[in-house]
Amino acid sequence: MREVMIGGTGMTRFGKYPDASIRSLVGEALREALADARVGPDDVETVFFGNAAAGLLTGQEMITGQVALRDSGLLGKPIINIENACASASSAAHLAWLSVASGQADVALAIGAEKMTHADKNVPFRALVAALDLEEVRAETGSDDPLTAASAPGRSGFMDIYAGKARKYMAQTGATVEDFARVAAKSHGFGALNPKAQFQGGMTFEEIMAGRTIIDPLKLAMCSPIGDGAAVLVFCSAEFARARDLDAVRVGTITLVSGLPGGASCNARAAVKAYAAAGVGPEDIDVVELHDAASPAELIYVEELSLCAPGEGLRLLRDGDLGPGGRIPVNTSGGLVAKGHPVGATGCAQIVEIADQLRGRCGARQVEGARVGMAQNGGGWIDDDTAATTLTILTR
Repeated sequence: MREVMIGGTGMTRFGKYPDASIRSLVGEALREALADARVGPDDVETVFFGNAAAGLLTGQEMITGQVALRDSGLLGKPIINIENACASASSAAHLAWLSVASGQADVALAIGAEKMTHADKNVPFRALVAALDLEEVRAETGSDDPLTAASAPGRSGFMDIYAGKARKYMAQTGATVEDFARVAAKSHGFGALNPKAQFQGGMTFEEIMAGRTIIDPLKLAMCSPIGDGAAVLVFCSAEFARARDLDAVRVGTITLVSGLPGGASCNARAAVKAYAAAGVGPEDIDVVELHDAASPAELIYVEELSLCAPGEGLRLLRDGDLGPGGRIPVNTSGGLVAKGHPVGATGCAQIVEIADQLRGRCGARQVEGARVGMAQNGGGWIDDDTAATTLTILTR
């Protein structure tokens, strides 16, 4: 396969934009990414468009990418719509990478976008429940309307799952709710340094602990918010990047695996494949973006990805190794809890952060000397595992 580069990145600020559309959000991020890569629509050969839930949130069930890109100059190109729950955008990135690596395109776009804010606040929560196995929910609840049953008062959908994982981790390691609050405070601190983050005010440990409990042990600020946004990546061949003299980073791998109930976790299986494909080991990673839909996931995932030994995530946190100036800074963008989590955009946004870290573009949150970065993005839930996980490794 050919060497593949990311030559341009762009994204909106994540947040709640009642008057925005997917089209307007994508247009903003696309203009930024194309300008960064110094390319125009005529240079683009293929577009992979990631979106998770427009059908449930906006009613645009089909041709989401074609509609979003109607004013972009890209109509007429192959536009392939990708849905893989919260891993939709990173799955689009996986395919864009393969398109260039295989020689089918010199320039391919991966776009992730989601419009989650809605006049009826129950609508986005119902949409998120659709990333569960609804046959299982139907059997568990006895309801003919599993979307409503799983999002009813007293249930928190995915936060029920994350809370269960957190409680299990607490029992195994001795972690406390205070530790999870420290993770969240770190993430909100990074978010305060990111002009594209949904929450930029920062939150202290004390403020997080004083917040209301969503479901034990999760406090409000430990949970990713509802929001809107878009992110775009310009993938190109190494030859194209050299010819255009682009400030580009190398794609070592974008590994995609699906859930295997009863087997090793998606993260563990993806990590083995990704490190081998990229020719690096966990000890080489300088900066990481993890799918912290809830803050305890950060500690669980650094272990599953072999960034530390099993049970050592807590020590990394308490020693400051996951924060600014630490051994492995994690979620320098603010992570999902502070940067935001417009689900269909998140996977591309994580890769934007890693690419920009390796290019030295992250200002006050920059990890000095970062040369190898990783982004882990998970989507959906099947039995006891994430339904889809991508693991991206970029090098400089």
